[in-house]
Amino acid sequence: MSESRRVAVVTGAARGIGAATAQRLARDGLAVAVVDLEESAAKASADAVVAAGGTAIAVRLDVTDAAAVQVAVDQVVAELGPPTVLVNNAGITRDDLLFRMTETNWDAVVDVHLKGSFLMSRAVQGFMVQARWGRIVNLSSTSALGKRGQANYAAAKAGVQGFTKALAFELGRFGITVNCVAPGFVVTDMTRATAQRLGVPWTDYLAQRVAELPVGRAGQGEDIAHAVSYFVDERSGFVSGQVLYVSGGPRV
Repeated sequence: MSESRRVAVVTGAARGIGAATAQRLARDGLAVAVVDLEESAAKASADAVVAAGGTAIAVRLDVTDAAAVQVAVDQVVAELGPPTVLVNNAGITRDDLLFRMTETNWDAVVDVHLKGSFLMSRAVQGFMVQARWGRIVNLSSTSALGKRGQANYAAAKAGVQGFTKALAFELGRFGITVNCVAPGFVVTDMTRATAQRLGVPWTDYLAQRVAELPVGRAGQGEDIAHAVSYFVDERSGFVSGQVLYVSGGPRV
């Protein structure tokens, strides 16, 4: 690997937004660690990056496990080099109304989004400080603004925004920017699962959601990946602590 090639870690990169982000960063010239809990899916995602001419490895990881995070980061360093780009994308949903929501489902969502982002950021920030350059991009959501049946997810995604701004203050003097991308409705396995949970045919659910969007179409993983690419770019070095809503409208 070229000494000048930057190394990116993308969590939750087996499919959807994470996979699209891994592919985009590879096209931008970065070597990418495709991190996901599902090992076989992570390998397929990494293989797709390699098939397109990029450099990638697959790393299995539960981002809520501190010891496992360290092992995974050590693997990235050994196989690709010290990471100076981190995209905290790993996420889950466990939607329910407040009176039915279990502690287990609250904890699971908060842990993956918030604890996972904390553990990953803590594990890689040292390499960024040493390099005097780094990019951390956290994935939030328009749900951070509040959404029925998503008290756990909304709280976690709002927390990600606060976490982003705090790190921007802490790490800026080391040449590290920390920003946040907040997607709106994007076609992913997660949104398909939401339609299924609601008992609504996917085509009907998709049409309903698109009708709410000023741009008149659903978001795709690539739309979010483009925004992440901007924050990772050398030219965005004076942009930090920001939340960019990529949602097809002002607030949708």
